[in-house]
Amino acid sequence: MKKSLFLIAAVLLTGVTLAGCGQKKQADSNTITVGASAMPHAEILKHIQPELKKEGVNLKIKVFSDYVLPNKALDSGELDANYYQHVPFMKKANKDNGYHLVSAGSIHLEPLGLYSKQVKKLSEVKDGAKVLVSSSQPDWGRVLTILKDGGLITLKAGVNAENATFKDIATNPKHLKFEYTFEPKLMPELLKNDEGTLVAINSNYAVQGGLNPEKDAVALEKQSSPYANIVAVNKGDQNKPAIKKLVKVLKSQSTQTWIKNKWHGAVLPVE
Repeated sequence: MKKSLFLIAAVLLTGVTLAGCGQKKQADSNTITVGASAMPHAEILKHIQPELKKEGVNLKIKVFSDYVLPNKALDSGELDANYYQHVPFMKKANKDNGYHLVSAGSIHLEPLGLYSKQVKKLSEVKDGAKVLVSSSQPDWGRVLTILKDGGLITLKAGVNAENATFKDIATNPKHLKFEYTFEPKLMPELLKNDEGTLVAINSNYAVQGGLNPEKDAVALEKQSSPYANIVAVNKGDQNKPAIKKLVKVLKSQSTQTWIKNKWHGAVLPVE
């Protein structure tokens, strides 16, 4: 009798344990950790947390201050997704590091701009002017496109501006001098110290540095879909329910309207 009771208790205990494990797994599948730059990405994620909660997803946000670690953390499984980069940047990270990251959806564009304390428009740039650009190679084509559209340089025939580097410049009549070894987050400080005639700054770092891209940039890139910021995930995870809900809420009309009202053109929603 005692043996039978022991077996019954063991079975019941096992059932409770299995049920508990099942509940934990289910809870974990509804909790996602997303890596993001502080501004605007983390702010946008924080804004949608309540709405995502209504969708049954618990969103945890991990803020990063650089452009390297978020992809490393995503690849290692520390993150379920990250939100800070555009597709050309992700493709280069995949190629350089053997990652298998994909886009789960394009959310917004942050227009890259050229800023200056010395000139108010590109036509005022003098011969031999110094142009400071970050070391983020996927952004080089964006800078070169702005300069090309402004009449300061031309690119070699057949070069895709999206992949262009400074070696692809065909003509440089004003003998612009390019320096491109700086961390992206340092660019506002270089502008503050007036270390170059033109300083290329991503909008998220420009806003953090107290700049208004629409008002303060000497030249601002045109809206270009290849540079829209995306939610990146490991290949295969883009179809997970929680990730699909995350992208749905980020692209919702209410979120897009909130982004437009908050950043006044410094961050442009992608429909």
